[in-house]
Amino acid sequence: MAETWNTDTGEAIYRTRDAIKNMKIKVRIERLTSAASLSQHLQQQVLSQQPDKKKKKKGDVELEPLAALGQKGDNEEELVVGWQEKLFSQFEYELFQNEHICQSHLERQYHSEIKALIKGKGRRNIRIFTYTDHDRYTNMLPYSQLQYAEDSLTTSGSTPTFLAERMANVRHRRQERHTIDMGVPKSKMINWEPTDDFIRNSHVINNAMQTMHIMGDLGPPGRLGEKSNECLLLTIKTDGSGTVVVKPDFNKGKEPYRIVTEGEKKEVWSLRVEDVSEAMKTEDKDKEHHMYRDLYVRHKDYLNSLVGQDFEMPPPGTLRYVMNGEIVSAKGFEYDNLYIHFFMELPNNWSSLPFHPLSGVTQTCRTKAVGKDDVAFFSFPFNFEAFYMSERESEEGVPQWPALYFKVLSLDFWQRYRTEGYGYLLFPAVPGKHTVKCHTWRPLQTGTVSALRRFFIGGSPELEEPSYVRIPGTFKGQRLSRFGFSTESSGSVTFNLHCIQQAHAFVDAIMLKKRRQKVVDQLGGFSQQGAVCNILEAFQRARRKMQEARESLPHDLINATSKLQIESTA
Repeated sequence: MAETWNTDTGEAIYRTRDAIKNMKIKVRIERLTSAASLSQHLQQQVLSQQPDKKKKKKGDVELEPLAALGQKGDNEEELVVGWQEKLFSQFEYELFQNEHICQSHLERQYHSEIKALIKGKGRRNIRIFTYTDHDRYTNMLPYSQLQYAEDSLTTSGSTPTFLAERMANVRHRRQERHTIDMGVPKSKMINWEPTDDFIRNSHVINNAMQTMHIMGDLGPPGRLGEKSNECLLLTIKTDGSGTVVVKPDFNKGKEPYRIVTEGEKKEVWSLRVEDVSEAMKTEDKDKEHHMYRDLYVRHKDYLNSLVGQDFEMPPPGTLRYVMNGEIVSAKGFEYDNLYIHFFMELPNNWSSLPFHPLSGVTQTCRTKAVGKDDVAFFSFPFNFEAFYMSERESEEGVPQWPALYFKVLSLDFWQRYRTEGYGYLLFPAVPGKHTVKCHTWRPLQTGTVSALRRFFIGGSPELEEPSYVRIPGTFKGQRLSRFGFSTESSGSVTFNLHCIQQAHAFVDAIMLKKRRQKVVDQLGGFSQQGAVCNILEAFQRARRKMQEARESLPHDLINATSKLQIESTA
């Protein structure tokens, strides 16, 4: 035959919002062997050689010969099948006629349905039948039959994979409610000696899906009802989330699929699968949209009734400060395998929640070469929540913000750690997102012995009080001298900070104008401190730019400039 075939027999996945019960599939099978074609050709010749009949009278209907009807029923069949619609095969039709064989409730139901078919108009199917999700054949369908169906729909056979074999065996359905005792207690999460049944049922994830098989009895005429001639034509699976899996896919105007039967006389059948589901009418669609809208509104009202309309607020005269931070990365340090130990310090009049951790340690991270720098990407999240409330009304001065102190350490193969740097950052006074880059330093001992000790046996000079990086909380004097303290600059650490401030003073602007509470005054102090910090940061940036510009100038020009400055000073 010169007709081409569709060899793409893979499964297709669809998403639908409609109910799966509205799906209709039209299946058509047709025998295409040479013997069937020859018999049809001879039948047409016999009909053409018959003498012309008299003219038909008005109201007469020309009947097709019974031989042609029988030949057509044996060689082709076309049916429209609904979701989970049960069509009995010839084997089931003969089996369930005997009431004594029926044992389960489902089999007795099939017996009553077949009796109704016998008393009524009879079956509407001959070769095409279905196995629904409730049938035991759907649960116990052998893998060899499934594989045979896949091979018969393709041009060349294929060997099953490990996953295909396991998924073919894992076919539990809803009617199998009994649990399998694996002999493993719930407290024992690891089974060191798993059985074959345990591997089959536990190794592969089996989602709860409803399955339907559309089968075909491709036996020769007069020998219908033999289990060896049954062939899987189409498999449909669906879950509760609107996912529909069809294998093979609908033809959609493409060539039909080819099915080759087994045995001495191999026959060729063509298979066409089409989706003939009726589209939803506009009125029904609008009605469904209104129903869903009402449902969502009621669900929203129900959630609002559970949550309530009152927004959680701190007590009056109290500032609530929430910060969600992230330690992004660290770069520029001497050794690899870095980790960071950090903790928060609360100044006076600040308090935190009970059992709220004020310190933490990141994971150990190896560095990665990014350009000329070795960068360790932590992406370590942390959160912090504190409350500010002034105790004395006569307190003056600028209030202090909480600070985060941290130190960077390295760990080698022999579990020796070295201190790589100390640093700190003040919590931002302005709410919102902030990206802060903190430079670090570490104590340094003069001489070669300390450098050799740091390289060979690890360890390095450490600070007894980490807050010494800034101003220790225990310091009560007026001047803090660090003269003679040797340090060395090290790398930098990058933070991402998301800050939130909440207070009653922010809610009602009219109350702020009429009566200034203590928290409003403190907020003014916060803004004052923020302005001072902004000025200092601007000064540091200008100084850094001037130093960079000075380093980029030639040495002769720097010397000449310094001489001119000295002469002008003199």
